[in-house]
Amino acid sequence: MHESWRVALADQRGLLEGIEAQLARMQAQGIEIAPPLPKAMRALTQPLDTVRVLIVGQDPYPTAGHACGLSFAVERGVKPLPKSQQNIMRELSSDLPGASASGDMARWQDQGVLLLNRHLTTSVGQAGAHGHLGWAAFTDAVIRALIARPGGTLVAVLWGAHAQQLKPQLGSSTVIESPHPSPLSSYRGFFGSRPFSRANQALKAAGLPEIDWSC
Repeated sequence: MHESWRVALADQRGLLEGIEAQLARMQAQGIEIAPPLPKAMRALTQPLDTVRVLIVGQDPYPTAGHACGLSFAVERGVKPLPKSQQNIMRELSSDLPGASASGDMARWQDQGVLLLNRHLTTSVGQAGAHGHLGWAAFTDAVIRALIARPGGTLVAVLWGAHAQQLKPQLGSSTVIESPHPSPLSSYRGFFGSRPFSRANQALKAAGLPEIDWSC
């Protein structure tokens, strides 16, 4: 976690220690955690004041080797891409035809895109297994820290009903919402929603540099 996030989230230390203790007990029982615990806070490794775009996911991918600490992303070189990420790349190619869409979403983070899951861990082979640990309370605090920044412009991309529950917390932020990119819902309005160009339009209107979404 970047030092700026440590300061902003100092009051969450007790909650995190409680979550860490629960995760340690799981590991002692032989439960494999996704992503590996050293990567659980990867979304918060860039400075707080550089975040311009927030993309919210629900849980890490439960497939072994997929979760990397960034919502919807996988480590470079993972093939085939998870179905949700394939659909994100398909929409990117449609929305911004000149953009490369090979799947390396981690490069977005260096430009101020926060790829945040609501729950930062799960058990390998079990989607949504850690919803009871307290992660939602912690990521609520992350959202509050973003909104509390003086003069901080934020564009929030909310894919799916679970992410859209955060909308009341986002204040005056620009919110771009659509169905989730999973195969179960992508044809209900995710395809054609143009989140990437719309995010750039909002940034440009605020006088901020656009994101190079090529990946």
